[in-house]
Amino acid sequence: MGRAGRGGQSLVRVAVIVRAGAAPLWWLGVAAAGLGLLVPGLTGRRVGVYAGAALFVVCAGAVLLIRRGRYTAWAGRASRAGKFDYLQDRAVTLRNWRKAHRWWLAGGFVAALASAFAVPGAGGGMLAGAGVGLWLKTAWLGRLERRDDALLWVRTDWAGSGRPVGKQVKGYRTTGVGAGDAVPGGARRRAGR
Repeated sequence: MGRAGRGGQSLVRVAVIVRAGAAPLWWLGVAAAGLGLLVPGLTGRRVGVYAGAALFVVCAGAVLLIRRGRYTAWAGRASRAGKFDYLQDRAVTLRNWRKAHRWWLAGGFVAALASAFAVPGAGGGMLAGAGVGLWLKTAWLGRLERRDDALLWVRTDWAGSGRPVGKQVKGYRTTGVGAGDAVPGGARRRAGR
């Protein structure tokens, strides 16, 4: 839903959307790599470990760098959130993203496990690398938000099921860094902060 009461819009934190996939990808990747190393595979475990490490680094770097220009461009043109805009809770954003992507996550885990019969641990390294790349991207977004002293939000109907720079996005909104229940970068705001 994109509409909120009294003419406002429902907004979701950009960094929280990005962060939503980090933990599931990391843990599924670690599990797939660990289980995959139980299988000798066609290449052997040693080659699998090296391949998994290489894929981990490449995937983390690629996820970190992809579409950064679009995030920066939208941040530079962001408008201030309105008085009646509704700020979606962090927990709701995480739940919605993970629900919308559960089959992709399950499919990625199964594919990573299946790849162990060829190259043990490589698929798990790739999944874990994607998770780390998302964490690194949220750290970068957090620096961007702290630099501008403004949190980045996008309309929930534009973000769809978790695409903060997708084709439907027409702009970002900003609030002060004290708004909502997540700090710059999308981590949960702790009591007293």
